[in-house]
Amino acid sequence: MNGIDLHRLIETLSYDPHAPMIFNSGVFLWLFAAFVIVYALLHRADTARILFVTAFSYYFYYKSSGFYFFLLAIVTVGDFLYAQAMSRTERKRWRRFWVVMSLTTNLGLLTYFKYTNFFGSILSGLVGTTFEPLNIFLPVGISFFTFQSLSYTIDVYRRQITPINRLLDYAFYVSFFPQLVAGPIVRARDFIPQIRQPLRVTQEMFGQGVCFILFGLFKKAVISDYISINFVERVFANPSLYSGVENLMGVYGYALQIYCDFSGYSDMAIGLALLLGFRFPINFDSPYQSASITEFWRRWHISLSTWLRDYLYISLGGNRRGKLRQYLNLIITMFLGGLWHGASWNFVFWGTCHGIALAGHKMWMTLTGRKKGEERHGLRRVLGVIVTFHFVCFCWIFFRNATFDGSMQMLTQIATNFHPELFLPLIEGYAWVFLLMAIGFVLHFAPKSWEQTLRSALTELPFAGKVLCVVALIYLVIQIKSSTIQPFIYFQF
Repeated sequence: MNGIDLHRLIETLSYDPHAPMIFNSGVFLWLFAAFVIVYALLHRADTARILFVTAFSYYFYYKSSGFYFFLLAIVTVGDFLYAQAMSRTERKRWRRFWVVMSLTTNLGLLTYFKYTNFFGSILSGLVGTTFEPLNIFLPVGISFFTFQSLSYTIDVYRRQITPINRLLDYAFYVSFFPQLVAGPIVRARDFIPQIRQPLRVTQEMFGQGVCFILFGLFKKAVISDYISINFVERVFANPSLYSGVENLMGVYGYALQIYCDFSGYSDMAIGLALLLGFRFPINFDSPYQSASITEFWRRWHISLSTWLRDYLYISLGGNRRGKLRQYLNLIITMFLGGLWHGASWNFVFWGTCHGIALAGHKMWMTLTGRKKGEERHGLRRVLGVIVTFHFVCFCWIFFRNATFDGSMQMLTQIATNFHPELFLPLIEGYAWVFLLMAIGFVLHFAPKSWEQTLRSALTELPFAGKVLCVVALIYLVIQIKSSTIQPFIYFQF
């Protein structure tokens, strides 16, 4: 019996490629409970606590990607040494050499694991040969931790920050498990100063952390997973089997699903960090309330959009070389941003569409004399929100489908086989799906004061009240969840 129990324990704690560890899994909840106990006991021993968290983070990554956790170590040690080398020389050519080495290491790893087959198929098509895709495993979160580490070396190169002297502290920064596999991409200048500060979790931080976790869990495990499994996946799997109105509702459903999935992960990451005494920046700010595509990218995946702006768009010249060059830089930035999301022409098309839209909006602002940051009001804003939302939904079609054929089938069904008379039967047949979609969109478009009031009320609850809310939400998740844990969408990026 003991042997069986030990075997099960080892099996549970070992990497399972079919069940990577995520925040809403039972294994993580139990491990995190044990982690918090040890973490609290080490609250006065800074180095021991940092070492313990780093070790747990590496284990967390092992549970997500198996023995590929050594890639995390390669990136960490490499960029730490490159930054140290930059700090020891004043010669610009050597500083440039070391930052190029950092770019080569990070982007080389990213290119091999993520784009080898994509570029191989393109090359074979150009030369007229047959390409057999290589069996390359894509480590979870490699796009996130390589970009996060790159931001550090580039900032050191630009002399915007001073390089850190402890490898352990840098390893802690790169591997910190709440945001390791799906962001937000946290800048070194914001996070590293917090590492050696005395550990202090105020009552307000604890309350806010619980709120973020509750909101994130509700978005992910209640809304996103349910509408995905019971409706969205079915439509996108074979759009030609469904009428246009069903396809359109599937697109709206996916728009809500991806928002609730990714912002839910970000909320849980922010909440977990708060419980451990660290503050992360907000990663989503009600993006579907945007009245322009420029505003949308100020609200959606903020840590990535600002990373692309600061390290790619500005490096290309930004708006410093004339309007035409600015428009081209926007398109190139979003083209590469689309490619960052995945090795597929669908992602490239998605990113390019957003780039063209951003350039078009900048051009329109120039022609109409509108100033940067100037907001629309009244009916103009309402119309702007409707147009922006539907443009984003149009682009989501190509983002979600694996092939262009699937995207064109969906658009064809919407344009030529709509059948509005099926709308009411559709609502009746998927009552729970559309109820959760309605709740999700109402909460998303609700005034910020509503969320602030709810957040304040939950924060001010006594400890027993917070525990009761958590238990109630977990019970709700158990009641409606599928038989298997649904991984986060951005795990594949």
